[in-house]
Amino acid sequence: MNYTGLDNYKDPISRSDRELNVLYEVICAMRATLELNHILYIILTGVTSHLGLGYNRGILFLVNNKTNSLECKMAISPESGEHANKIWTNIEKSHHDMDDLIQTETFNKEIDRSQLYKSLRELKLPLSDQRDTLLTYAFKKGLPLHLNPGDIIQYADDPLFNYFKTDELIVMPLRAKGTINGLIVADNIFTKKPISDADIKIFSMLADQAGLAIENSRLYEMVVHKSHTDSITNLWNHGFFQEKLTEEIKTAEKLHSPLSLAMLDIDDFKKLNDMYGHQHGDVILREVAQILRDSSRDADYVCRYGGEEFTLILKQTSKEQSIEIAERLRKKISSHPFPSTSEDHKLRVTVSIGLASYPDDAITKKELIANADRAMYIAKFSGKNKTCVADANT
Repeated sequence: MNYTGLDNYKDPISRSDRELNVLYEVICAMRATLELNHILYIILTGVTSHLGLGYNRGILFLVNNKTNSLECKMAISPESGEHANKIWTNIEKSHHDMDDLIQTETFNKEIDRSQLYKSLRELKLPLSDQRDTLLTYAFKKGLPLHLNPGDIIQYADDPLFNYFKTDELIVMPLRAKGTINGLIVADNIFTKKPISDADIKIFSMLADQAGLAIENSRLYEMVVHKSHTDSITNLWNHGFFQEKLTEEIKTAEKLHSPLSLAMLDIDDFKKLNDMYGHQHGDVILREVAQILRDSSRDADYVCRYGGEEFTLILKQTSKEQSIEIAERLRKKISSHPFPSTSEDHKLRVTVSIGLASYPDDAITKKELIANADRAMYIAKFSGKNKTCVADANT
């Protein structure tokens, strides 16, 4: 089998029927899920698979509205033509169809080995820069951009081509409700198959549906995020904490990696509320939350456990490492000038922290929470503004 995409379908009518069938299958698959990464995988599988549009490589960029930039979110790229042939030969022997490719993890793992995404995932292209790159220009133009070898020479210094060498490519915008929310870059680096007007037309049809699917997924994720966040601090709430800790303990067990849990309690918070009022107490909660959020690693989960208590799920973190993290947070909160009701006076707020680690101190979620909670109360009743570690023997 050759990795030639739709080249095997010479008859225009049968090719047209096949393209429409591919489009239908991909659209149905996108409608079956609201999970963003799954949708992105479905889109790129439809663009690059031998059973789909047949492009050799595909990269998907999404707009980050917070940073007003384009960011690479996913890429499908065999390492070579031989690698591509191996993938598709194995798929043919297994009698996979498009639905199988979309659902199977085997294919996903195969292409995850590509170095293309690893090299592009840090690429962020600001949309506000006066000087456009190829991709920001395509975004602002809002129409498919087809570059042949002569065109590509003009973009020799473009950031994209530091990682993505090609002779010809198509940049396809993804649109939802009149707004561009992403781009797909595709080429035929191995087969050298020219990109025709017919190819661009069917690609555009798929892109229109892809843009809508991405928009729906983002709206869904906003709703889910809101349901999982605390209204005062905007941290993850108690329900999310319970679900995520269960997942992370299973992951730690599977990977044989450590996991630590920190529980923090604001010292004398009731006195602060009584002295300054509950509205000012909310201000203190928000500032503590902001310190925890800003001082934590991206991989960690910072949650409001309830009242004046917070938790941090510290992934792949040993007991020794968790002590360093907790002490850094404790000192940062203790030295932070919290506002008071008097402009010329700043409050000093402290926290007591309890730590417990998997598997040293506990192997179940219930035990981990109980041991961290016990260590936190030991910190409180032994002077406050301290970090205490669980003792697995008590």
